[in-house]
Amino acid sequence: MKYDPYEEIHGLDFSPSADVYRMPTGWVVKFDLAGVKPKDVRVEARGSVIRVVGVRRDQFVERGYRHHSMEISYSHFERTLHLPCVCEGATITTEYTDGLLIVTIEAGETGESNKRVR
Repeated sequence: MKYDPYEEIHGLDFSPSADVYRMPTGWVVKFDLAGVKPKDVRVEARGSVIRVVGVRRDQFVERGYRHHSMEISYSHFERTLHLPCVCEGATITTEYTDGLLIVTIEAGETGESNKRVR
């Protein structure tokens, strides 16, 4: 039988922490995504809800290493925040630096936004 490195760690939840800031032209939301590659993250906005989905992968498990002890969660994640503003039609920009995803939401026209992090 083949060893499944994730067999013992299924069920661990990863929900990134977030900070929300008000700025004169809109909002800034900062997500703690240490260890997550930008290509593995998607930001969605609809109504007053912003949703970040993605996956944090364990590069050592993917190399075939067996773990002895694990405290860091590796899995698919989703974080949904209800903001005191409407995101639809807003200009939404993302920046990823030092393990932090910074999402800036500035007032705009009506619409929806699904954005891949760059």
